[in-house]
Amino acid sequence: MEEQFKQIAQWITASKRAIVFSGAGLSTESGIPDFRSPGGVWDRYNPEDFYFQNFLASENSREKYWQMATEMWEPIKKAQPNPAHLAISELEKLGKLDCVITQNIDGLHFRAGNSEEKVIQLHGTAIFVSCLSCQKRYDRDEIQERIKKGQKAPHCDDCGGLLKPATISFGQSMPEKETQEAYHRSSICDLFIVVGSSLVVQPAASMPLVAKRNGARLVIINRDPTPYDDMADLVIHGQAGPTMARILEYVKQGLRIED
Repeated sequence: MEEQFKQIAQWITASKRAIVFSGAGLSTESGIPDFRSPGGVWDRYNPEDFYFQNFLASENSREKYWQMATEMWEPIKKAQPNPAHLAISELEKLGKLDCVITQNIDGLHFRAGNSEEKVIQLHGTAIFVSCLSCQKRYDRDEIQERIKKGQKAPHCDDCGGLLKPATISFGQSMPEKETQEAYHRSSICDLFIVVGSSLVVQPAASMPLVAKRNGARLVIINRDPTPYDDMADLVIHGQAGPTMARILEYVKQGLRIED
């Protein structure tokens, strides 16, 4: 395993455009439940109730959505970055990170120290709430306070529009700017490192394919096998935190040797 860590570190050190693609496995290592797993949110709620069109159409759906969203927010709010987040942030500080493309909505890359311009959030963020009419943005805690005080489906102060966490719901369009930017970065990178993603949620899961087809090396670090393991240059089935921490140590060693 150490040889694999060293190899990935060498590729990072030599890379001019390295991308980290992060998924739910990173969040679970910070104590945020995988909502799709047994006992998760989708065992208690029907995902079909939370399609974006239902949210728009029915006050009852909006109330049910906010009940579910509040339940999901508590572990996100308490979560702290784990060693994988911290290693990815350190790669940025070392000048060895083109960008992070993340499927996660928890904001932990920012709390670990990554800068806003380096993180592309494909599925939005739970940290803010936005008005679907005027796009006014609210801090999430402010809206959660309203819900605690009895508002079941809050509305915008400015225009009366519907408020919703700034995440991408079932049936809601992917954010155009972020998606295009992620595909573009994937197509011109020379190293694409998947960390903690099962690579089954589309269209995000096709980005490693875009990178590989355009000549990048593909590394997959995930607890379980993924559909793209066969085409990867190197696969590690293990926890993201300890793996990325070890790789970072070797990257630092390699950069010191270069100096």
